[in-house]
Amino acid sequence: MSTTHYQQLDAWIDAHFDEEVKTLQALVQVPTDTPPGNNAPHAERTAQLLEAFGFAPEKHPVPAHAVKDYGLESITNLIVRRKYGEGRTIALNAHGDVVPPGEGWTHPPYGGEVHDGKLYARAAAVSKSDFASYIFAVRALESLGAPLKGGVELHFTYDEEFGGELGPGWLLQQGLTKPDLLIAAGFSYQVVTAHNGCLQMEVTVHGKMAHAAIPDTGVDALQGAVTILNALYAQNKLYKQVTSKVEGITHPYLNVGRIEGGTNTNVVPGKVVLKLDRRMIPEENPAEVEAEVRRVIAEAAAGLPGITVDIKRLLLANAMKPLAGNQPLVAAIQKHGQEIFGEPIPTSGTPLYTDVRLYVERGIPAVIYGAGPRTVLESNAKRADEHLVLEDLRKATKVVARTLFDLLS
Repeated sequence: MSTTHYQQLDAWIDAHFDEEVKTLQALVQVPTDTPPGNNAPHAERTAQLLEAFGFAPEKHPVPAHAVKDYGLESITNLIVRRKYGEGRTIALNAHGDVVPPGEGWTHPPYGGEVHDGKLYARAAAVSKSDFASYIFAVRALESLGAPLKGGVELHFTYDEEFGGELGPGWLLQQGLTKPDLLIAAGFSYQVVTAHNGCLQMEVTVHGKMAHAAIPDTGVDALQGAVTILNALYAQNKLYKQVTSKVEGITHPYLNVGRIEGGTNTNVVPGKVVLKLDRRMIPEENPAEVEAEVRRVIAEAAAGLPGITVDIKRLLLANAMKPLAGNQPLVAAIQKHGQEIFGEPIPTSGTPLYTDVRLYVERGIPAVIYGAGPRTVLESNAKRADEHLVLEDLRKATKVVARTLFDLLS
C-alpha cells in the first residue's frame, strides 16, 4: 500500500474536518431519547445530510405495529451501499438512539456546543460521533479516485438501547444486508472484539393488600420482595469468584435497577415489581444463567407464606465472542491506530452489551471501533455533559478511512 494514499486520506479529512464537526452538530441537535423512542425524524435528517454528500440512503421503516409492541414510537433504519467492484463488503454500523439526557447538564444536551476542543451533547460520544466518522471516512476513501474492490455499506440504526432486534436485527432478518465484515461504533483507543451478554427480567411479587392498622389481614409483598432482593444480591458475592479470560471483562454482575409497588403509606403493599439486569461474561451459558436466577427467586419466595411471584424475561442478549475472520479488521485498525494515535491499540472485551452480537451470531466477523475516549466513564456517556474530544474524532476518522483502503484496494 502506498504511504502516499494514507497521506492523501489524512489530508482530505483535515481539509474537511470543520464540515465533519458541523455534521456531528446537526446530528446531535435532533433528539433521539429512547424511551419514548420517536427516532424516525432523526433518520430523515441523517438521510438529508447523506443526500447532500451525494449518497443515496435507503430508508427502511420498521412496521409501526412492531415498533409499538416493542414499546417505542418510530424507527427508520438507513442503509447506504457503495459498490466499487467485485470483492467483500464492509459494513459500518452506528446507532442513533440514546438514553434521555437526565439532570445535571452544564451545557445544553442538544446544543452540540464546542468548548476547549470538546463537543458537548447527548450522543456526542455514543454513538452519533460514528455517524460522522464513518460518513467522512467513506468520503475520504472515495476522494482518492483509486481503483477499489468490493464495497462499503453504512448502517445507521435506531434500536441499540432496547437490544437491537429492530435495528440491525431487523435489517439482517429481512435479508436486506449480509456484509462480509463489520465495524461498529466504539472508542478509539482499543479494538473491542468481545462483550458481555445481558439478561433483563421483570419480577412481580404478589401479596395481599390490607389496612396498615390491621396488617395481619394482609400479606406484605414488600417484605417478600426484600427477602428476594437479599437472595439476589447475595449472588454478587458468588459472581466475584467467576472470572472471564477476556481482557477488559471481569466477572458477572446482577443489578436491580427499578422497583415500584404499594399504593399508599397506610396500606400493606399487595404488589411490588422489580426490574433486574444480569450481565453475563462470554464464557457463561445464557440459558443456565436464566434458570439459576429463576431458581434463586423461587427458593427465596418458597419460604414466604402467601407470597407468589411472576417472572417475565424482558431481554436476553447473547455475549459477543470473537470470530476468527475478524483478523484483517483487527490488524488494519491496530496498525493505523498506532501510527495515528502514537500508541499501541490493544484488543479487549467490554462489559457493555451491544447490537454487534446480532451480526456475529449470523457469522459476520465484527469489531467495535470508532471515535471516542479510552473509557465510557471519560466520555460521560449516559450521564450529564456527555462529550467528545474533537481530536479523537479526527484521528478515528483517519484510522477508519485507512483501514477501508487496506481492505478494499
